Amino acid sequence: MTEEFDDAQKQWLRGFVSGIEARKAAEKLASRTASTPAGQAIGPDALQHAAQDRAVAAGGKLVAEETAKRARHPLDRWDEVVGRAEAGQFPKGIDVFLTKYHGLFYVAPAENSFMCRLRIPNGILNVWQMRGLADAAESFGGGYVDVTTRANLQIREIPAQAAIDLLLAVQDLGLTARGSGADNIRNITGSPTAGIDPQELYDTRPLCRAMHHYILNHREMYGLPRKFNIAFDGGGRVPVLEDTNDIGFVATEVTGGDGFEPGIYFRLQLGGITGHLDFAFETGILLKPEECVTVAGAVVRAFAIHGDRTNRQKARLKYVIDRMGRDAFVGEVEKEHGAKLRRAAGAQVTPRALADKHGHIGVHSQKQAGRNYLGLLLPVGRVTAEQMRGIAEIAQRFGSGTIRFTVWQNLLISDVADRDIGVCIAAIAALGLGVEASAIRRGLVACTGNAGCKFAASNTKGHALKLADYLEMRLALDTPINIHLTGCHHSCAQHYVGDIGLIAAKVERGEESVEGYHVFIGGGAASTAEQAMAREYATAIAYDELPPLLERLLAAYLAHRQSPTESFFEFCRRHDIAALRDLAERAPLPALAA
Repeated sequence: MTEEFDDAQKQWLRGFVSGIEARKAAEKLASRTASTPAGQAIGPDALQHAAQDRAVAAGGKLVAEETAKRARHPLDRWDEVVGRAEAGQFPKGIDVFLTKYHGLFYVAPAENSFMCRLRIPNGILNVWQMRGLADAAESFGGGYVDVTTRANLQIREIPAQAAIDLLLAVQDLGLTARGSGADNIRNITGSPTAGIDPQELYDTRPLCRAMHHYILNHREMYGLPRKFNIAFDGGGRVPVLEDTNDIGFVATEVTGGDGFEPGIYFRLQLGGITGHLDFAFETGILLKPEECVTVAGAVVRAFAIHGDRTNRQKARLKYVIDRMGRDAFVGEVEKEHGAKLRRAAGAQVTPRALADKHGHIGVHSQKQAGRNYLGLLLPVGRVTAEQMRGIAEIAQRFGSGTIRFTVWQNLLISDVADRDIGVCIAAIAALGLGVEASAIRRGLVACTGNAGCKFAASNTKGHALKLADYLEMRLALDTPINIHLTGCHHSCAQHYVGDIGLIAAKVERGEESVEGYHVFIGGGAASTAEQAMAREYATAIAYDELPPLLERLLAAYLAHRQSPTESFFEFCRRHDIAALRDLAERAPLPALAA
């Protein structure tokens, strides 16, 4: 029986037959796998294995973490994680590192428990996720969460036997902790006011979401030599500190120029790591929004290929770029991308509207008429399960049902009608929170500290709150001051970009060692036109001596600033450190609050 086919049927049949032929070819390729030359990298971990092989061939020795990853990929160890949970056991030795791939951090000796870090693209949750995380924190953790400096959440005090229950509860909410620690790409940050900000150039939410799922669905994104950070700045009012990331995308308006179509592009920045005293540098490349995710993937692959597998202290992207040179590394990115990237030379670019580093607190008008976002202060980023449920209730009743976290360890409730602002503020106050804060507390940032992190040398969160109490009682500050307290050299609280940055240290006092800090001042970031690394002001200051030291420094600022509008950052940059110390030593008492 013969029959004529129409065009649509013919097209379908051709595709059907092509599919059969493709499967046959794949089967032939699979049958040849056994004859692949020994040591040749194949499969989804090929980039990682090839990089390890080159390091060894060049005479290097893989660090223990690389050897463990090579033996069996950490993401293939789920059964081991489950088995330990069923036995009520925590990981030991190198397994502590490997378990971080599943988002579980064993934090002994600070706490004999797990911490779970999530992945929340652009730092935005809906209300049912917020409620679900509150339940998970209460059922399997300590009953609270900590907001991180990547607009993310951590659940702490998780017993060994509850680890899998916690991870499954997170996944049931449509979230994941996969790859949130160890040698992986961390939470993708974006503008917290995305889609509601009157001054933004681009809504970063779709890009963050696309980047998040690109990572989850590309195994080579988990084959890195060290951690990696990516941020999207849409040009809005609340900073995301994109220049502190390994990749920073900065929304930019191009109005013209030879060969440039007017529109919104993203400037590509690379190599930021302020804990190692480097901001991301401008590559001179402009990307259309739809190009950003695939180019980011190319950057990550180039990093995986060329990153150091023999020295973890030199394995971050900054050191690859330092070793290869900026142009050479960009060339490798273009090789992985498969095409040259668009250079910005000749483009007419509009300067970024300045961000407000304290715009995450208070009541602010949205670009939607009659709508507002409310910035809530969370004391050093901690919020209880009960408060989480209350926040979710407020966001559902008076907002759009979303909660937005910031890199400043606070959160926003968006889309509140003008008429509902008062009742929302009252409801927030009933939770023990607020939308207003003192000049000290507005910019107070603290990492976990030694109460919950084995690397920290001091109790940063506890010290931050006591320090705020002390300074508020003694100083009448009318300009917000950012104070960042970080517990160790990992600089999770980014002390180098604070007005005042404190990094914990053990201080010798007689025959004892006490908690203290090194003090840095005058740091800032690009989006507020304050990009500078904080300078060392004092070293090894015991904590009980720190509050009066900062009191005198801030008193000197109040007494000697050029005008009431001069910021602390500007004041610091006008003087060398010796002069600032001298002014603080001679700070007049009238500058102090009664």
